[in-house]
Amino acid sequence: MASPTPPIPPPSSFFTYIPLLSDSPSLPDGKPVDDESRSTMVPIHVVTRASQLPVEFLEPSHLARIVIGFDCEGVDLCRNGSLCIMQLAFPDAVYLVDAIEGGDALIKACKPALESDYITKVIHDCKRDSEALYFQFGIKLNNVVDTQIAYSLIEEQEGRKKSPDDYISFVGLLADPRYCGISYLEKEEVRVLLRQDPKFWTHRPLSEQMVRAAADDVRFLLYIHHQMMEKLNERSLWYLAVRGALYCRCFCVNSNNYADWPSLPPIPDKLKADGDEPEEEILSVLDVPSGKMGRVIGKKGATILSIKESCNAEILIGGGKGPPDKVFIMGPVKQVRKAEAMLRGRVMDIY
Repeated sequence: MASPTPPIPPPSSFFTYIPLLSDSPSLPDGKPVDDESRSTMVPIHVVTRASQLPVEFLEPSHLARIVIGFDCEGVDLCRNGSLCIMQLAFPDAVYLVDAIEGGDALIKACKPALESDYITKVIHDCKRDSEALYFQFGIKLNNVVDTQIAYSLIEEQEGRKKSPDDYISFVGLLADPRYCGISYLEKEEVRVLLRQDPKFWTHRPLSEQMVRAAADDVRFLLYIHHQMMEKLNERSLWYLAVRGALYCRCFCVNSNNYADWPSLPPIPDKLKADGDEPEEEILSVLDVPSGKMGRVIGKKGATILSIKESCNAEILIGGGKGPPDKVFIMGPVKQVRKAEAMLRGRVMDIY
């Protein structure tokens, strides 16, 4: 039987550069990673129908494991906001999946890929993107490599400790010469536009500025992923997988306590055999009495910061985007339990 004809990608009037994975970010010629001699020009496709997406994305298979850059744009991106565009970066093209023109059917056609173990999604800080996908489309984002987490793990490997609230921004990551070493001035231009017009990403047709800004958020991710994978040891790779899974689900709290989400990656046998087995990592969700979160956080965040500094655990607040009266704690079991006790003590002090 003849093989099915692959879909014909939509015509594109936009192109961008994706860095070549074989290059190092610190070549002696001093050229940036997006220089023509160190990158390849690829089309940017605006997608409004699922048939315009690659078959290997729509039909995930263990025979064709792939890695893509991934991001989302929207209005107040969270459970109650509006997801407008999903960006997918492949080595040979960038696809902007238009949730407004394509509707729910287009995004849900991407559900198998976004939930698949066979497709690795490289993203910078997946928490709010995952929350939007889950509550707006019922998609449980899975198998992510979160470059924000990877950056912190590499810093720890190399003996540099970050403060509890010191997270690398995407702009900061791009500026780091170990990964890209480029400035991203256009990002600030878009931020100004978003402050002036919060519905910036809803406007159609997409302007050239919107297309290029969306593509810029993913076109370096495969290159950064390549650089990071060469630095991470096996222990850090396990932490990366587990913490990425916890990041994906943390703001997606529901009535069944994540029972319908994929299991967390187990500790590899090799790490167990080495005699230095890492401690299991968990996510705990604490309820705070309505209207009392400010007391838990403290003046200018002093209380919550003090607890973070006392525990080797990550503590996140749902905040104004929601859920507003919950605290999320991620990390090794003993450290999470310690943070729980301190937070519960603070809640008891409220009364």
